[in-house]
Amino acid sequence: MKQKKFAIDLFSGCGGLTQGLKDAGFTVIAAVESDESVSKVYRLNHSSTKIYSGDIRKLNPAKIKKDFPIETSPLHLLAACPPCQGFSSLRRNNRKQSAFDKRNALIMEFVRYVRALKPLCIMLENVPGLENYYLFKKAVSELKEMGYSLTKATLDVVNYEVPQNRERLIVLGSLIGEPAIASARKTKRTVRQQIGSLPHPRKTKDTLHKMVMHHTARIIELIQHIPKNGGSRKSLPKRLQLKCHQSKKAGFCDVYGRLRWDDSSVTITGGCLSPSKGRFLHPTQDRAITPREASLLQTFPPDYQFLSEDFVIQKDKLALMIGNALPPRFCRIQSTQLMKLLKIHTMSKAA
Repeated sequence: MKQKKFAIDLFSGCGGLTQGLKDAGFTVIAAVESDESVSKVYRLNHSSTKIYSGDIRKLNPAKIKKDFPIETSPLHLLAACPPCQGFSSLRRNNRKQSAFDKRNALIMEFVRYVRALKPLCIMLENVPGLENYYLFKKAVSELKEMGYSLTKATLDVVNYEVPQNRERLIVLGSLIGEPAIASARKTKRTVRQQIGSLPHPRKTKDTLHKMVMHHTARIIELIQHIPKNGGSRKSLPKRLQLKCHQSKKAGFCDVYGRLRWDDSSVTITGGCLSPSKGRFLHPTQDRAITPREASLLQTFPPDYQFLSEDFVIQKDKLALMIGNALPPRFCRIQSTQLMKLLKIHTMSKAA
């Protein structure tokens, strides 16, 4: 009989990491998420996982141990992605150190859970800026003191079958051997491969794909003049240029830019449904990408649910939820490395 490999997802968000873990073969027994509305989306897609909704700093790991007595089987993997906005390049404001953000200390909550639950393997993902933070270095030191062999790397998910450019810091750890970061894939997926087969939003039955941002007549005209398949606002005639973009010092050239069919997308952020927040216009249609397109570029399954008859989520919150998520496909590829290690461990014990 195949032995299940149990995992727990901390700071789970709407379930991108959990989806990747499940795709890699893990049984995710518990998740922790502070935002109740985000927890509802998680439950829609992962109903067999018990989710603890609330501040992780107020949750005792012993409660999870009580609900899921892992004494009968080890916890195979503890995975986490603490909120990373405090470490982002924008938050650092071009300084070497991160801007103050109380969420920065949440990395130590992960260490607290590792110490309490003693998983055989651990996986931590975040933005690259975390690596220079003193609490990250403290966390690494404490994990090593607990006996974990660690390996870390900064990777671009575009090299792991995700059709977007997005750098992530990943840390893999193990008590049962040396973990190895997954090698980059030889081929890359494109925007066309990911969303090119979707019908026009007016012709779909998918509520998530019907949600198209509405604009003023002036913005619609502006969008219509952006060259198809990768064009930018720099091609606009002066009469259509926004005043804030007419200065030579105006930055963020991707604003009001179009995606390219046969290339990867830009990073899907919390502003991904608004063309004023980045290169989020459809390659050929005169509109911003829809929530379904954004979620597919994040590599969520085509039928992943973000809406329900029981609750309504504002479009800005929906965009933030999708943009903050970890790409499931990247998580699957990296957690598969730990699954291989766990299977070897299981076979060696049985021999």
